Amino acid sequence: MTDSILKIQAVRKTYVSVRTGDTIEALAGIDLEVPAGEFLAVVGPSGCGKSTLLSLVAGFTQPSAGEVLYRGQRVTGAGPERGVMFQDYALFPWRTVLGNIEFGPLARGVALTQRHARARELIRLVGLDGFENRYPHELSGGMRQRCALARMLANDPEIWLMDEPLAAVDQQTRTILQDELLRLWGDAARRPGAPTVIFVTHAIDEAVLLADRVVVLARRPGRIKAVIDIPLPRPRPAQRGSPQFAALVAQVWDLIRDEAAKAIVEEIDR
Repeated sequence: MTDSILKIQAVRKTYVSVRTGDTIEALAGIDLEVPAGEFLAVVGPSGCGKSTLLSLVAGFTQPSAGEVLYRGQRVTGAGPERGVMFQDYALFPWRTVLGNIEFGPLARGVALTQRHARARELIRLVGLDGFENRYPHELSGGMRQRCALARMLANDPEIWLMDEPLAAVDQQTRTILQDELLRLWGDAARRPGAPTVIFVTHAIDEAVLLADRVVVLARRPGRIKAVIDIPLPRPRPAQRGSPQFAALVAQVWDLIRDEAAKAIVEEIDR
């Protein structure tokens, strides 16, 4: 993992509040390189710019200063090589599981037989066999997230951009989906060409379990407070409850605790 697939250079982001008209600085001077094949988690207090950072990498919005580079080229918009998975599923309610998963290839002009075959392969991969003709409202929360994950994978993206993707499900389902996500990424065998993942989460234990490194953002305006290497052996599910795992969770929490408390006070004062 020596070649950087992403470079975030001196990135700042400001926007104007619709409610107050005030100019808000969301991110201030973010510098970060992400090697190809790395699983990177981003944590920090509420409002520190985690989702904003992900949106910049996705190309949904542009930096106010600095630049985001994908394979040396400036990111100016969304692209199929950067798949995005959201917290709220973002499934099309009028499309079935099969229809949601094949939407990306359909938009890219992939032939019917080819996109059907890929969608059905992914349905098997994420454990939704027998539910391909169900609509989102007929699925449980965990099944919706499996569908959202399969939809992201349908374009075979090099980079998975995941914004609190497991926050809306119960703890048991979350644990199962963490294991499934690691399996699909290649946790047990770090194969060449494995996807690069940027995973935003509020859950420190989740970040430590999944990631090779954890980026800790300070409260708004978001800045990188620390980058913590996670040297736990893989596969990771076996590390839950180990002393090393607990020590790393405590280390990250120590970095966030004061920032989170100050962020709450600042939000109340507004």
